[in-house]
Amino acid sequence: MNIAYIFKYIVIGDSGVGKTALVKQLTEKLFNTGHVPTIGVDITSYDVLIGEKRIHLQIWDSAGQERFQSITKTYMRDAASAILVYDVTERETFNSLQRWLEDVKEHSTSNVVVMVVGNKCDLESQRVVRKEEGEEFAREHGLLFMETSAQNFQSVEEAFTRTAIEMNDKIEQGLFDRNNHAWEKLPL
Repeated sequence: MNIAYIFKYIVIGDSGVGKTALVKQLTEKLFNTGHVPTIGVDITSYDVLIGEKRIHLQIWDSAGQERFQSITKTYMRDAASAILVYDVTERETFNSLQRWLEDVKEHSTSNVVVMVVGNKCDLESQRVVRKEEGEEFAREHGLLFMETSAQNFQSVEEAFTRTAIEMNDKIEQGLFDRNNHAWEKLPL
């Protein structure tokens, strides 16, 4: 089956929230218990099926450390989707969502699909950010929301697939300018 579209995804959030763990679990079905910070960006890909369409996700896993934030903003250019990740066991990572969202809105496309992901939901006994808080933040800003566990593969694939479905719907509704490089339509 040929690829119908290529969507650029940017995965962003503070350092240590599990961005790389989510991407590795999605693409390699692998979970590493150690934390090795991303330097700059790692780019990988993953294909999803939406009906009869094969969608190629080009996933940009960005560094969360403050020293890389200026360069991370350049990676946001032409992103079709942004996955904003916070750690449900670290309040400060949730508090940073507003700043990350402002960066996405400033540096991405006007119709970027944004999913807020509360990661590490398997650590319920250590939770400090209630699920309802994440849902409320997403609702207030018109964003998608999901909680995930990279360790248990809970809802990881669904988070990426839901954003691809939303992007596909926006394209079919004519909400994306064909001159915009957030997505690329390939001949079938």
